[in-house]
Amino acid sequence: MRWSQQFRTLAVFTALWAAAVLAELGDPYKILRLKRSATQQDIRKAYLKLAKEWHPDKSSDPSAESKFVEIKQSYELLSDVERRYNYDQKGITEENVNARAEYHQYHAPNPFEELFAQHGGRFNFQDSDITFFHKLSITIRQYDKTIIPRSQTVPHLIFFYTDWCFPCLQAAPYMRKLVEYLGPLGVNLVTVHSAREPNLARRLNVHSLPCLVLLLDGNAFVYKETGTSLQKIVEFIRKKLPYNLVQKVQDADVEEFLNGWEDNRVRGLIFEPRENIRLRYLITAYHFRDRVAFGFVDSEEIRRKYQVSNDMDTVLLFNENISRPIATVSMKDIPTSTLDQIISTHQYLALPRLSSQGILESLCPCEWNTRGKRLCVVLVTSNSDSHDPHREAFRTYAQNSPYNSDKVRFVYIYHDKQTEFVNSLMPVRVLDGESLEPILRIVIIWRRDTTHIKYEWVSDKWETQDNINDTTQKLENTLSRLLKSSEALTYEAFVKELFDEHAKGIFGRIITKLVMMTGSLYDSLDKEQLLPALSVLGTMIFIVILGYIMAYLVRLEAENVEKEKAKMNRGENNNDSLNGGGAGYQQELKLHELRSEKYNGLIRMLKPGCRTILLVMDMQSRQTLIPPFHKAVWPYRKNKTLMFSYMFVERGLSWYKELLELSLPEGRDLNINPRNCVGTVLALNGHRKYFCMFHAKHNERNKKFRALYKGVKKVDRDPEVGQFLGFDSDTTDSESDEVLLQGNLLDGLSNWLDRLFEGTTHRYHINYWPDFPNK
Repeated sequence: MRWSQQFRTLAVFTALWAAAVLAELGDPYKILRLKRSATQQDIRKAYLKLAKEWHPDKSSDPSAESKFVEIKQSYELLSDVERRYNYDQKGITEENVNARAEYHQYHAPNPFEELFAQHGGRFNFQDSDITFFHKLSITIRQYDKTIIPRSQTVPHLIFFYTDWCFPCLQAAPYMRKLVEYLGPLGVNLVTVHSAREPNLARRLNVHSLPCLVLLLDGNAFVYKETGTSLQKIVEFIRKKLPYNLVQKVQDADVEEFLNGWEDNRVRGLIFEPRENIRLRYLITAYHFRDRVAFGFVDSEEIRRKYQVSNDMDTVLLFNENISRPIATVSMKDIPTSTLDQIISTHQYLALPRLSSQGILESLCPCEWNTRGKRLCVVLVTSNSDSHDPHREAFRTYAQNSPYNSDKVRFVYIYHDKQTEFVNSLMPVRVLDGESLEPILRIVIIWRRDTTHIKYEWVSDKWETQDNINDTTQKLENTLSRLLKSSEALTYEAFVKELFDEHAKGIFGRIITKLVMMTGSLYDSLDKEQLLPALSVLGTMIFIVILGYIMAYLVRLEAENVEKEKAKMNRGENNNDSLNGGGAGYQQELKLHELRSEKYNGLIRMLKPGCRTILLVMDMQSRQTLIPPFHKAVWPYRKNKTLMFSYMFVERGLSWYKELLELSLPEGRDLNINPRNCVGTVLALNGHRKYFCMFHAKHNERNKKFRALYKGVKKVDRDPEVGQFLGFDSDTTDSESDEVLLQGNLLDGLSNWLDRLFEGTTHRYHINYWPDFPNK
């Protein structure tokens, strides 16, 4: 019972408070004779109609003035989306910032939850009909083909939703209000069904629903603010628009700003009775940024100079003549459509320059029909101050010419920047018996299609204003003749697209892309993803630093190698003769001497699949045997499984003898003559414990030898086999049946190496590798 009394008391108090507030203005819908479902267009029509009816200057009713004030206040309230929303929900007619309830300070997983909390979980099913989203829905194909190209001039808000998303359904009325407010300002809102277009949702980093994404010039920015008020979304769009889109203009730099039309853009000055420029003018500047450069005036002196009212929004447009504007619009609130229409009509200078293909398409559109052909009168100049008088004279003539209309456009072009285009318009035959020099001449073109142009040159050069009578007369006669549908231009050519003089360079594009990617990446990351992103970034930085250190060490090693080569070339290396070259030799094949300290690395510890090719020689034969050995193994220098070495038989005779004994049956004693071992080449496989042998008298391809090698035992016990190996004989080479010169001992080594790698040579297996002598 007590709770019921408190509730009634609160209801009475609320009703009295609402009545007191409404007494100030009344019901704005009744004043404007509108329904609560009226659109912004309906509100504006009703306001214009009633304002004309009750204007004090036109109405004789005594209460006309107060009635007009009510109409104006009602229109201001309902035309402001946020004030209208506050009135519809809470009955608030006056915007009092201090009286507004603060948003709850808590972390919401989705920015739209705060909006739903304001409704107390209640919403209107009729206003929240999800078919509103279906009507604005796009596919990924439409996004790529239409939305991305349009985003270069029109900002797009993309709302992601699904059918069974309750928060998405609750956001429908708010999205309607967003469309009603931002649509007239030039912002286009579309929707995407994320369940039907999951690839597009992943591309734009959409992690939760509902989600709002801003698209500017193909770059997507996710709206992640916790509040969903209209003002926050407006500030979000303002921050993401290109930096310095509208320049602030003071007294000192106004002339410099207006005289900057050399960039081929019209100048615009924006005057507002506010300190900060409104979103509607920023969006207009974004739309026309390629054709118009805007400045926001913050100076009373400039206002007085151009007689601009302090309580009105005013936009002035200037061409080359900065003394007076070519267009002026001044209103309390300038509609975006009116602003776009005026700027579109005056977006080109009095004498524009063909500086890009887009300007050529706009000023000289294609027309295949001879009756409707459009001519472009082009003055060819250079980007030089010396040609300024000629361009000024041509500009003056163009402004006063009787042919300056939609059928004829006067422009100029820089020959040094559009050389390929101008040169393609040079006729094959000469003009007036002389070769045609295009500089300061006039060419009249008619574009049949994008690449096909018909043209005709005016014979005389364009002079300054003091000497142009003859040239202008010839030009006018030519235009008068060519404008007839029966007349055709003399020459024709196929041209390529114009070079874009305003395009950024490669480094500028890279920097801009990096900045945009960084901003997009920052917007797409939340706190949970920030740590992994920083980890990836730290890993990349570590890899770059490590790579730099490794490159530095490799460079130091390369310098050391170069120093070693230089020492070798100066003869400072005592082993030059053993490595196959003299003072001018560049060492690419390293020969290692087999010693006790290198024995493990060359033989015992070899990796599987690796072999060492060993030359056996003595001190007297080294100068004779090293060069042919080096030549024979040179083709195999890049084989990473091979190592090349040599051994002095005087130092390793005991090891060599024990190696041969291990390959023979047990109990066999050898008597080795060192001279007979000179010129022997061993292929040693340290891992599998076998060796292959080459010797001038060891002919494995001989039929007698192959018969002896049918069995290992027979081969090992044959006395002739021991003779070639250098044991069981006290004779030297000179006492043999066949006398071999020392220089011919390695003649067959190349063929033996081929058979070695084919696997057709005989292998001598051993149980272990004997120790190498330390001396």
